[in-house]
Parts: sequence; structure tokens; C-alpha cells
Amino acid sequence: MSHTLSRFLVTQAYNNAWANHRLLKACSLLSQEEFEASGRSSFFPSIKHTLNHILTVDWFYIDALEREAGGEEPHPDYVSFFRPEQPFGTCAALAEAQRDSDRRLIAYCEQLDDGQVGNIVRIQRGDVSQCETRVRLLAHVFEHQIHHRGQVHTMLSGTSAAPPQLDEFFCTNDTALRAEDFRELGWTEEQVWHGANG
Repeated sequence: MSHTLSRFLVTQAYNNAWANHRLLKACSLLSQEEFEASGRSSFFPSIKHTLNHILTVDWFYIDALEREAGGEEPHPDYVSFFRPEQPFGTCAALAEAQRDSDRRLIAYCEQLDDGQVGNIVRIQRGDVSQCETRVRLLAHVFEHQIHHRGQVHTMLSGTSAAPPQLDEFFCTNDTALRAEDFRELGWTEEQVWHGANG
């Protein structure tokens, strides 16, 4: 395996997609009432609200990363990613949109090399121009997802669906434990750890 920073970012993007796959698969077992139920102990009051937040924030940052990579200006209306605040009302629709977002993030990371991770990404927030390196912005995206997935994981404990294991991705010893998920996602261990071309 190539032990470069850019390759590590790729594995983080795959891990992100895998964890979302497992979490949303568990959430798909919920009734619509459980999915929407408010008043749960978390930053956002429901599983539906939290999962929508993960996705809309992904849209916001992935758009910024893709625009910089394509030599485009920052998005002129970043607030549009958060209107409406909860764009998806069902877990099935949300899961499909999250899979698409995760594929975009993997594709973005796959095209990076170590010489590019320090490139500056600019995000326009009203009159404020936020500037971050690619690697710092990606680290933030991954951490943001981990933070809120943990909240959904905890909220699932109070539902009919069991919270899934989300920490069986990086170790070779856990290969068999993620094999079914990899089959569902259409991935191979070789693809994830060594790249599509080996």
C-alpha cells in the first residue's frame, strides 16, 4: 500500500462512505415515526434532522472543493445548500443522496496527490472569504461527519433498530467483518487500500 498523505485521504473518504452506508442501513429499519421523532438527546432533536444536516454540510464543502479543483470561483450563494434545512423526508431518499455525495468525495480524493493537498480552497460566506488548505478542509469534513454520526448512533439506542458497529474499517484483522458491506457497495479491499489500479 502507498503510505502517502493523499492516499490516506482516499481511505478516509472510503471509510466515511462505509460508515454512512452502515448507519443508514440501520436507520432504514426504523418506522417513519421513529425516523422523524423529535425530542431525542442530541444537538439536533431527531435522527431525520441530524442526517439531513450531515448531508447538506457535505454538499456545501464538496462543492467548494470541486470548484477550487476546477479553477472556478466560490459558490456565490452558499446558503442555498441549506434551503430547505431538511431537504429529505424519508430515510430512503436521504440515503440515495448521501451515497451520491459520498461518491463525489471519494472521486475528489482519488485525484489528489501529495503536491496538491496544500492548495487553498476559498469559500465565500457573505462578505467574508474563508481560505483553507485542501487537507484541512477535508479533515474538517471527515470530523464533522464522525461527530454527527456518533449522535445518530446514540439516538438509535432508543429505537427498535440496533446501532451498527462503525469502527471495523482500517485494520486488516477486520477484513471479514466489512466483507458484506464491501459487496453491497461494490468495493474490493484492493481498490480501497491500493487504488483502482493496484
